[in-house]
Amino acid sequence: MEKIMPPSSIENLRRANQIRLFLPFFLFLFVLFYETWEHILILGELKFDIHWTSEILFFGILGPAAVFGVLTYIIRLLSGQMDVSTELEVLNRTLEQKVNERTETLAERNADLALANEELKALDRLKSDFVSLVSHELRGPLTTLNGGLELALQDSSQIPAKSRRILDVMAQESQRLTNFVQTILDVSRLDAGILELNPGPVAVEPMLQRAADLVFASVKREIKWELPKEIPPIWADEIYMEKVVCNLLSNADKYSPPEAPIEIKVKMEGENLSILVTDYGPGIPTQMQDKIFKRFLRLESGDRVETQGWGLGLYFAKALTEAQDGKLSLQSPLDSNGEVKGSMFTINVPIAKEVPEDA
Repeated sequence: MEKIMPPSSIENLRRANQIRLFLPFFLFLFVLFYETWEHILILGELKFDIHWTSEILFFGILGPAAVFGVLTYIIRLLSGQMDVSTELEVLNRTLEQKVNERTETLAERNADLALANEELKALDRLKSDFVSLVSHELRGPLTTLNGGLELALQDSSQIPAKSRRILDVMAQESQRLTNFVQTILDVSRLDAGILELNPGPVAVEPMLQRAADLVFASVKREIKWELPKEIPPIWADEIYMEKVVCNLLSNADKYSPPEAPIEIKVKMEGENLSILVTDYGPGIPTQMQDKIFKRFLRLESGDRVETQGWGLGLYFAKALTEAQDGKLSLQSPLDSNGEVKGSMFTINVPIAKEVPEDA
């Protein structure tokens, strides 16, 4: 590394070297003159004796030599300090240059990341718009198809048994596809922030009963209810909160044995109300519990059985709950020891506050 000293440091070092050379010489001349003058004044004549010689040697030679050595040592220290200061200054300048280069590089990378982020957002919006458009366009033909199948099955006595079974299957699959399209449309609107929610006081027990009747209309399943005598209304959108409960009940029905009961429980916790849906299926592995609320993720390995579905139920339930100032959480297994298998989903939502009569 090249050392570049500032001009002021070089000038000071040059003056110090001059002082180191001239000061001992001046001291020698001063001592020589003084000792010679002192001997002439005392003795009246110049006599080169042992006293004069020893004083000249000690004060005129050894003294200036010592001064020369001390000054030499000091100059070396100063020179070393200047070298260190120069190196530090060079390093500081190099560091500043590197920091500036890195800052410029980071700024360029941040700009590239920001651009990439905007492109990803635009792509996500385009994807959402496309899915929404396709879902919207599918609703019309599916509505017509469902209506036609419903009319065809109204007078099923005149239809052969084989054809009737085919029409029943078509009607079920068409309705399942309709539900899927509606779910996709709702998810797209929710992700885009344009899903219209109409919150208000919701009676909890009738809502839970409707959801259970809807999910278990064609399924024999034991339901265990644990409801308080008086349940205050919650503040939510009744239609979409019922969808949240339906998704959790449907999920519990899919992933638990037919003979195992499903529990529906309501608890009050301060200004909030909790709806607990519990199944006694195989449960959800701990490492997967943070992932099951993601879109299109389904657990079908291990003890969990193969079921129909799209992996949107839990994602939609969580997103809808949070959109209504609520919280959806999971506990699996059902005890701290891990002995009781199963899953318990808890919907925590605010209780509706009383509205003054004159409001």
